[in-house]
Amino acid sequence: MNRRLVAVLVAVSAVFTFVPMASAQSTATLSDIRTGQHNGFSRVVLDLSGAPTEYRVSEVTGVSHCASGNPITVAGPGIQEILAVTLIGAAAHDDNGNPTYTGSRNFATPGLSNIRGVALTCDFEATLGVAVGYANAASWHRVFTLTSPNRLVIDVGL
Repeated sequence: MNRRLVAVLVAVSAVFTFVPMASAQSTATLSDIRTGQHNGFSRVVLDLSGAPTEYRVSEVTGVSHCASGNPITVAGPGIQEILAVTLIGAAAHDDNGNPTYTGSRNFATPGLSNIRGVALTCDFEATLGVAVGYANAASWHRVFTLTSPNRLVIDVGL
């Protein structure tokens, strides 16, 4: 092969190797937290830009911040139980560190009959934590995802 052609190919490949490529957001991001009362249950909806890789749910009596370990008191009166929901592959900020969720990170939910408060407990290394405090410790719960638009739904029975 001609030396000049080889030199041109090497130069072109070097340019393409070092040209920064635009990339899409690597994790689903939180944009809003909505709440609502339905017949027989209270609901929290996390609006997301995409689907989380997975989520985990556990009933607990207390929560702490994932990075500091400091305890978090979920806002709202009469909380007997907390549903801790951890989303893997989700964040409340974009890849540049800019917040995508600018609402309250710990708030009471006075319009709901069982859910008393919601708090963000983690936003670190593509892990998003949400605590949902509710009054009736004997309540049922269900957590599931929906698409078009993407969201994670948390229902707690009365």
